[in-house]
Amino acid sequence: MAKQIIRLITAVGETVNNDPIVGDKLKVVFLENYRVSMAEKIIPAADLSEQISTAGTEASGTGNMKFMLNGSLTIGTLDGANVEMAEEMGMDNIFIFGMNVEEVEALEKRGYNAGEFIEKCPTLKQIVEQIEGGMLTPEEPGQLKDVANMLRHHDRFMVCADFDAYAKCQDKVAETYQDQKKWSRMALMNIASTGKFSTDRTISEYAREIWGIEPNVEKLPAPYEGVPGTENETKE
Repeated sequence: MAKQIIRLITAVGETVNNDPIVGDKLKVVFLENYRVSMAEKIIPAADLSEQISTAGTEASGTGNMKFMLNGSLTIGTLDGANVEMAEEMGMDNIFIFGMNVEEVEALEKRGYNAGEFIEKCPTLKQIVEQIEGGMLTPEEPGQLKDVANMLRHHDRFMVCADFDAYAKCQDKVAETYQDQKKWSRMALMNIASTGKFSTDRTISEYAREIWGIEPNVEKLPAPYEGVPGTENETKE
């Protein structure tokens, strides 16, 4: 499925990037082999960070904080560190959409049927049908049917349930971006609110509350100092 999703991304890219109307204004690119050296370029350059894991799955890591520190605004669900970030910067400075944990659990108990959400959202229905019909992969129309089948029948992350709210939130993002003064203010509020996520605070809290150890001013020797049989062996 991961390979299918990557193929879907590249297929969308082939369509958008070669479109005569938007091809020179918008590009869709799948960045292979994501790593630290690539992140060092992407994160400072990003305007919008997407942290869209379903509430309660705790799928977000620390990448969202790195984007926040570099002035990127976030569109995301109330999941993982997004919750803490929103508490620090205020809900006016982050784009939150979708169900919260309680709503996800309630939907699971009622019985989640992705098909219901697909049918009542014309845009989502069109997307799923285009994937099924091979619009994005005309050379092999059935290539991405498994993706559509997953959305219809095995949507364990409830993507379809949150889709409409996500799309509406993206409209809000686009509207806000038109007001560069407001966008810049929100970016500054993001940067100014990252103090809580410093390693100093985090490690101190872990040491005190989880590991049960206290700070010590004693200076330990460097790893290469005082090793028997080396030039740096300390002589009494």
